[in-house]
This record gives sequence, C-alpha cells and structure tokens, in this order.
Amino acid sequence: MNTLVLLAGGSSARMGEAVPDKTLAPLAGQPVITHSARAFQESGLIAHYLVVYRDAEQRSSIETALEALELDAQWVQGGATRQESVSNALYAIKDNTSHVFIHDAARPLIRPQAIHLLNEALSESSAAVLAHPVTDTIKRVPAGGDTKKVLLEDLDRSRLWAMETPQAFALSVIREAHKKAHEAGLNFTDDAAIASHSGTEISLVRNPHPNPKLTESTDLKGFERMIEAE
Repeated sequence: MNTLVLLAGGSSARMGEAVPDKTLAPLAGQPVITHSARAFQESGLIAHYLVVYRDAEQRSSIETALEALELDAQWVQGGATRQESVSNALYAIKDNTSHVFIHDAARPLIRPQAIHLLNEALSESSAAVLAHPVTDTIKRVPAGGDTKKVLLEDLDRSRLWAMETPQAFALSVIREAHKKAHEAGLNFTDDAAIASHSGTEISLVRNPHPNPKLTESTDLKGFERMIEAE
C-alpha cells in the first residue's frame, strides 16, 4: 500500500502578510493544497493520505479545502522543523504501508504523470525522487557566506540536479534513515539528504513538467499562467 504524506505545516514566512498561509492561498479558484492532493488522487496510486498540519486552526481550514476530494485523511501535527514533521508522520503511518510518498503541499503543479514515473522507479529502487538538471551556472562562496570580494568556486553543472517533491521511499528504509539522522543530531532540508546520509542509494527521476515550489506571493500569478496554459 502506498501512503502520501502531504506536508502543510510550514511557516509561510516569505509569503508576507498578503498570504498568511501559502497552502491555503487561492490558485485558479482553489486552495493550493487542493491542487496538490488532487494530483495524487487522480494518479490512482495512493491508498492512504496523511496530512501534516501546523495547528488546530490551520487543520480546520485544510479540512474545508479538501472536502470536495472526499479523502479519508489521517492528521498529524508537525514539529519545529520539516525533518521533525516528516518523522512525526512516518511513525504515525499504518504498518501495512509499503511505500511512502512525501510531498510539499506548496508544489501544486505536480502532475499525475510525474507521480507514475516516480512509482515506476520504486520497482527497482527503495528510494526515488523527482528532480531536474540544473541549467544555471552555479558558484559556491567560501565558508561563512561572505559575498564581497571573494573567490568563487565553480561547480560542475553537468553533475548538479535540483531536488523536488514528491520523494518516495520504502517505509522501512526512510524510517531507519530518519532514526539515524535524529541519533546523530543532524537536521536536513529534504528526505533525499536524510536517506543519503544513511547510505541509501537513490534513483533520480527527471520530471518532464514544471513543478516549482510556492515561495513568495508573487509566484501565484506565474503559477496561474502555467495552469491556464495547460
């Protein structure tokens, strides 16, 4: 059985006062989180849904946003960090789950086709993530983050990939990876990094469709244009 962990408990700090909760921001007539959840529902690959929320007020709003989809969702309150939120979810998942898909609700342009590509990769791998090759020239600054009068380090663009979500794993594998990260006192920004730290080999699945993360309120207009273009 596949379970979706839908992460909606972020702070939305960069969205500004105009949009206090990006997962509930209106996008093409529906909340952002509704677009994300519908893609998984339409994929036909998810048997169980688990929504990670911030607080009781947000949970109530999300429940309203997802009413039309009639999902039989499980609810788990998030933690202080993304990693803690995912860990909370992983240990609340039903034990008959074989694989878990972890998705940021703030990526509402995810398509069912991409979810199917990720699922196909799981037939040969215990970990697979959506990603795309980096096309910009990337430079690294010295430790400390100074940006004035520094020597920039070139990175080989041909070896760089930008991570997306969903990221999918065998449940036992990602649970063990999170346990090791916690025991080591390490905090990572995505589950691919947590899995890599534990020694898990990961399959990168190139996403043929745009799948940006909603970060600032100005992103919404661009997202709407992409939806209209479809």
